[in-house]
Amino acid sequence: MIVKIGIVDDNSFLINAVKEKLSFFDDLSVKFTAINGTDLLTRLQANHNVDLILMDIEMPILNGIETTEIVKQKYPHIKIIMLTVFDNDENIFNAIKAGADGYLLKEINAKDLHDGILDTLNGGAAMNPSIALKTLRLLRNPIDFKCDEVQDDIRLTDREVQVLEQLSKGLSYSIIAEHLFLSTGTIRKHIENIYKKLQVHNKLEAVEKAKKNNLI
Repeated sequence: MIVKIGIVDDNSFLINAVKEKLSFFDDLSVKFTAINGTDLLTRLQANHNVDLILMDIEMPILNGIETTEIVKQKYPHIKIIMLTVFDNDENIFNAIKAGADGYLLKEINAKDLHDGILDTLNGGAAMNPSIALKTLRLLRNPIDFKCDEVQDDIRLTDREVQVLEQLSKGLSYSIIAEHLFLSTGTIRKHIENIYKKLQVHNKLEAVEKAKKNNLI
């Protein structure tokens, strides 16, 4: 049986990265992609013959958690796995409450993603080990997450925001340096400072966290 999959993400680069991971497996077929929840609902209205949706959380217009709730009400046969960079307690709690069948992080490798999809279709719940631990903790004490989820107080300089904006467009350090009339070394230093302030380890996490905190 070929598993029919939809991918929902507002970042086309990330959509392509997920498609590439899925392309290794003959039993998976990407039927469509959508750029936000509203786009997905329009596509499902036209044709809801899909088995599973890989859903981003942070999206404009209609986010992944709101969309999951609507899809589960309208099309209960469709399985939904959240595929996100965010593993904070509130997102996990709300995603499960909305009816998500699994919760995986975008850094997952191709084989684990494939196994997670098949597990979910067979009635399991695909989860990274770290997510599973957090879920257990939330089940034991469901109000805990409210304490963890205070909006971060992050202060970036104007220059760091400019660098981050350029970074979010997928530009290389050398191109960013040209655009901002700085040396590549200076750009690297700014990015190092940005990572420290945002408490992240890579470009993807930096951009996602900056968007979440309305920094860019």
